[in-house]
Amino acid sequence: MGLSSILSQVVSSKQRGFKVVSMQAKEIKPGAVVVSQEIPVLIETVQVQTPSARGAATLYKFRGRNLVTRQKIDITLKGSESLAAADFERRPVKLMYSDGQQVHFLDQNDFNQHAIDRELVANEMLYVTEELEGILALIYNDECVGIQLPSAVELDVTECDPGVKGNSATHRTKPATLETGLIVQVPEYLSMGQRIKVDTRTGEFLSRA
Repeated sequence: MGLSSILSQVVSSKQRGFKVVSMQAKEIKPGAVVVSQEIPVLIETVQVQTPSARGAATLYKFRGRNLVTRQKIDITLKGSESLAAADFERRPVKLMYSDGQQVHFLDQNDFNQHAIDRELVANEMLYVTEELEGILALIYNDECVGIQLPSAVELDVTECDPGVKGNSATHRTKPATLETGLIVQVPEYLSMGQRIKVDTRTGEFLSRA
């Protein structure tokens, strides 16, 4: 099943009898999958903007990922406005293997396998290792249409310039290649072989693991 077919099913879920729940802006949290402009969107971050003028509405600014095009999307709602929640199921999974065309995950509840085209999760796979816990597969009509990662992961530094001693307090950074091929900016004092925490939403270095 292609993503275009999945999209049409999401949009027509009312006619097909699926449960469609409306969520007010204040109820939409990171990890929610909503329908915006007939597109299923995975919400990644939420920013609340409180008005300075009396009587003005509180604004909720959402950054999400279009599950059809994989592109980032920004949504701004007033507190009284709402979006429909897409009828997706989340299943805890672990990485099994990639065959070059698809990535295969093992369902941690029923031990079924879920597969998704590698190109659809290319960005996410830069954070995924076989031992990573906390991956969720997004399932619609028994098809895996995406994965949701923990907000932070631990990865080994496999290549970088030598660490500079005595610079633990410096704000200067250098590029480092991690075990998955991801390149991040890290503090100068870090050395090859060290393990670090990385934010999966921004790709930024968080701390040493």
